[in-house]
Amino acid sequence: MTTSQHIAIVGAGMAGIACARTLVQAGHRVTVFDKSQGLGGRMSTRSSDFGTFDHGAQYFTVRDARFELALQTTPGLCRPWSANTVRVLDSHGRVAAAGLPARESHWVPTPGMNALVSAWAKPLTVAGSVELQAKVTAIEPDALHKNQWQLRTTGADDSSHVYSGFDAVVLAIPHPQAQALLSSTPKGVALAKKTAKVSVAPCWTLMLAYPQAVQPGLTTLGPQWNAARSTHHRIAWLARESSKPGRGRVERWTVQASAAWSQEHLLDDAPRVQAKLIKAFSEITGIRAEPAHVDVHRWMYAKTEKALGQSHLWDAKAGLGVCGDWCIGHRVEDAFVSGLELALSMA
Repeated sequence: MTTSQHIAIVGAGMAGIACARTLVQAGHRVTVFDKSQGLGGRMSTRSSDFGTFDHGAQYFTVRDARFELALQTTPGLCRPWSANTVRVLDSHGRVAAAGLPARESHWVPTPGMNALVSAWAKPLTVAGSVELQAKVTAIEPDALHKNQWQLRTTGADDSSHVYSGFDAVVLAIPHPQAQALLSSTPKGVALAKKTAKVSVAPCWTLMLAYPQAVQPGLTTLGPQWNAARSTHHRIAWLARESSKPGRGRVERWTVQASAAWSQEHLLDDAPRVQAKLIKAFSEITGIRAEPAHVDVHRWMYAKTEKALGQSHLWDAKAGLGVCGDWCIGHRVEDAFVSGLELALSMA
């Protein structure tokens, strides 16, 4: 692109916002669309009467120098989390003697995982360039200018809108959703086919709060570790949310089911999933107390099993691009790199 253009970005997670802010820095105008009520995508934070839960991504690592530089634009927002991660070997909570090997630092934004994307998106939000609760249902040639694009959206109240006048469209969403939108227009079919071999596993997530642990002489319930990777057939990951910096004292846990179990129970109703995961959580942690708060969330597309194998897709002739963590991996950092490199290709 040699002149300033208006670009639609579908998806307000890390990849979409990284792409949007880079394009704006290059002199372009963007409008970001997302079907959710807030920003962040899988870097989401859910509120409760007892505190928040990072019910999507749990933390991020910093391996790419460009990501490190970007984080320096919001000093103090992200802090290291001493997770004290262990490996749980069985349903009785037995921990591997050696634990997990030392790894790079785990970082978390404060006060929740969504804070980083929200901070980076603030200039866009202030400028009125973000449309939330706007699910894009189709991308098609602009009714008045055939060399441009228009987007059809539906809102939370079933209202429908058409947004037009876009020189390019970026899809920063899970690959099945990107495939569906690309397939809705002849110019997008070729890109849609390129994502066909990507595979991303679902994840059921359980959230629990135990305010009874906050009392004299008692600060935590159950194990002494704050995070664990588990070989239990139902659960892959557990984290004590209250151990993260800036999260509040009330004992809270986020529990992520294994990919295989989540797939097997993908269509189960929430109460059934909740009961099974609470049972497994009790077996692993030894916490038998009744939680004051319980919630579950199903992520249809959580962890990449087979990536695209390149950081992004960009068809300059059609004015269509695709990015997301699933292009190269499953980390927060992968989403950032994907969005950044697509924007650089476009700019």
